[in-house]
Amino acid sequence: MSYYHDKKMEKIFNALKQPKNLEDLQLSDSFVKGLILKIISSYGTVKTSTINELTAIHWDILERTLSQLEKSGFCAPVSGGFLFSSVEYTITKKGREKVKGIAEENPYIGIAPVPYEEYFQIMKLQMHHRHPIEIPPEVVDDTFKDVVGVEYAKEALIESSIIGKGIFVYGPPGTGKTFIISTMPGLLPPLVIPKYIEFGGKVIQLYDSDFHKECNEQPNDPRWVKIYAPFVLTGAELSLNKLETNYNPNKGVYETSPLIKANGGILLIDDLGRQRDDHELILNRLIVPMENKEDVVYVRGIPVVLQTHFIPAFSTNLDISIMDEAHLRRAPLHIFLKNPEIEEVAEVFRRNLNNLGESYEPEAMERFMKVYEPTKEGGEGLQPSFAHSRDLAQICQSVRINRKKDTIDTEIMEASLDKHVLIVLQRMNIDIAQISHKSRSFRIKTDDLEKTYHELSHYGASSLSYENNSILVDMDESTSPVELADYLTDKDIKVEKIDLIAESEKELRRTLLNW
Repeated sequence: MSYYHDKKMEKIFNALKQPKNLEDLQLSDSFVKGLILKIISSYGTVKTSTINELTAIHWDILERTLSQLEKSGFCAPVSGGFLFSSVEYTITKKGREKVKGIAEENPYIGIAPVPYEEYFQIMKLQMHHRHPIEIPPEVVDDTFKDVVGVEYAKEALIESSIIGKGIFVYGPPGTGKTFIISTMPGLLPPLVIPKYIEFGGKVIQLYDSDFHKECNEQPNDPRWVKIYAPFVLTGAELSLNKLETNYNPNKGVYETSPLIKANGGILLIDDLGRQRDDHELILNRLIVPMENKEDVVYVRGIPVVLQTHFIPAFSTNLDISIMDEAHLRRAPLHIFLKNPEIEEVAEVFRRNLNNLGESYEPEAMERFMKVYEPTKEGGEGLQPSFAHSRDLAQICQSVRINRKKDTIDTEIMEASLDKHVLIVLQRMNIDIAQISHKSRSFRIKTDDLEKTYHELSHYGASSLSYENNSILVDMDESTSPVELADYLTDKDIKVEKIDLIAESEKELRRTLLNW
């Protein structure tokens, strides 16, 4: 499909031919000789084919360089046939002394890096006019093939990808925030990046197999790699230090930060507000790379500019107010993910069972859905959650195997439900947020008090009471006024005003109620 390999990509592929001489390689003679000597020294005796595979340096350059190293007495051929690729080289005593000094200065062993200037020009070419883009319908369909429902969320992700603007996703736990953002890179075209960059004799690592997925077609020069738009996920473990490019003395490379690895793709800051470092400091650190599409790293104290053309995505279970206006301007699109419908949770549960290769009886699925059906309809009235679907499918598989059954029946389902901690806690009316004293109180002014009371009782309210023409409700700390307003509006309830009750007023109300 041309979307994944357009004319610009073809032009880049044509330009990225494997260099056949040092001038085109654009690396110094001393750097290349040092790299080859370090490889021979680390192996003791090594074939030229192995050196070629490790460095991606063309045969012509290897043959010429090894001949010069041999004449200088740093290495010597010990075996091999007519073909140069079968020749084996060993390090000499003089060579070991030479390598010792080189390795202390630069211990890097691996593929030959791309010169910084070439990296910057190629990336500049690719990022120029990358947005806005037109995403083909078949790409959209393929990207969201595993996403159930949430059409409004898909639309927002598509629009974010079209214009390259950030997105903020919030809502209760178990609504699929991380999952749906993880599909977003599929909407973006691929790009070509160097695996390593050389600057001032030092090596900067760009390619990371944890975040970069290789495409089938690859450039002629193996120092470059064509990847799908990256998805870089960071969560509660994120710290200010991890947003920097740091030198790894063991590998001899500068390991780039998530900001740089996400170039051309999506950078997700998940569970915003749960980081050990103050989230305000983390967000402030992101502002310049988000605004300028560049970040500065320091190599031997010299500033080096690297590309950061990522789309920022933020997700949280907390209130949208966790981000101030300056930060929200960098992520102007937003998605409030509501609690899913019963049938949506059931569909995800079916898909998880199918992916696990599990068969199930229709009665078992009916029992699963009863968990979330209203009590007046004979159900348990629990809050539906996509997280239940994923975890319960695995628990069902475990229970079935343990009980040596061939299929998941109602007995297996019942036992599995009894083992799922979040389902058990809901059945016992135990609210973890309340136990941790993490709840929020709201005053909702509306003309339809009874319907509001009824709907909120099914929305996870931990406490409800009447006050004149208002409903007082205690909710989980992640609940926001916007979320409550959206929910009640969907239920055809007209809301005049929603106030977040201060702790002092909340305590006074409790005192009066107890009096």
